[in-house]
Amino acid sequence: MLRPTRRIASKAPRAAIATTLTFLALVSGVHAGMAETFAYVGNADSNDISVFKMTESGEMTPVQTAAFKGVDKPGSSTPLAITPDHRVLIAGVRSQPFQAVSFAIDPKTGQLSPIGNGPLADSMANIAVDRSGKFLFSASYGGNKVALNPLAANGVAGEPKQVIPTGLNAHAFLPSPDNRFAFATNLGSDQVLGFAFDATAGTLTPNDPPAHKVPEKSGPRHFVFHPNGKFVYLIHELNGDVAAFTYEARSGAWDEIQRTTALPEGFNGKPWAADIHITPDGRFLYASERTTNTLTAYKVDAASGKLTTIGSVPTEKQPRGFHIDPTGRYLAAVGELSDSMTVYAIDQGSGALARLKSYPTGKKPNWVEFLTLP
Repeated sequence: MLRPTRRIASKAPRAAIATTLTFLALVSGVHAGMAETFAYVGNADSNDISVFKMTESGEMTPVQTAAFKGVDKPGSSTPLAITPDHRVLIAGVRSQPFQAVSFAIDPKTGQLSPIGNGPLADSMANIAVDRSGKFLFSASYGGNKVALNPLAANGVAGEPKQVIPTGLNAHAFLPSPDNRFAFATNLGSDQVLGFAFDATAGTLTPNDPPAHKVPEKSGPRHFVFHPNGKFVYLIHELNGDVAAFTYEARSGAWDEIQRTTALPEGFNGKPWAADIHITPDGRFLYASERTTNTLTAYKVDAASGKLTTIGSVPTEKQPRGFHIDPTGRYLAAVGELSDSMTVYAIDQGSGALARLKSYPTGKKPNWVEFLTLP
């Protein structure tokens, strides 16, 4: 009884099967090829955003300069954030009246169209969208505060729901990977504040303990979570330190396990560290330093979370911001004093950076966001 069954199966037209497989492969290829990657650069003195399209080889093509509607004066920097659904880009305006400017992202072209402006509580050095896409976190360096704004369905910020005084110089304010906590650096008070975050009610309450202290005059600035959610990395502006912590997701606790530096060998000047990012696979970490105009690369141990320094490379003048593309193959850094962006290839074996090409941006670029569409 089994023999006829095998014969029937063997009589299926091979040409038809081959045609079907070829068609499926083509369809799959079309869908894979349709994904496009874009880079968005916030330009403070130009009061706009430079939009670039990136090819598979890391080549950038400028596609748009998006101006801020209803904004007359430039601010000191232009922080950016993209909603989790990739539909909206938000820019923080640091001139009065302080605003969050929302743009719709075209899913095909990556270009930006103004949606509307919403109020911010102060001049905000950093903005971030929570994992639900319903709230905007922001931190004010000069105002010594953090704030939480609701986001409407179209991505425009409403009136601040909470404004919380902090220690000196709040610089970054980001949600935890599971959205249950939020953390804010206080650069002038050498601490990281922790808050329990209720994403349903949209409320922040001080965590227990409410703050994690770091060394005096180190100046904690930006931080990034490891993709596995078990580690967090913090760069310190005033001494150039990069600290690694274990992260306890249940309680939101940070526990320092290592301290290294973003300063190149032989440096003896005044540190001025800026930004920090990790590759999507969590294998490599990078930090920028503005006095030396360098990027330092680290290899991340997957088990311990500890860092091994790979080395430093020269980059744009005053590299306040940089980012890594979603594939983890490229890094783009901008220079506030060079008005340009340099793209690097990330060696997938060693993590070393190889300079590819530089591109002009607007004036005083300070922030980079990458996005792959659809």
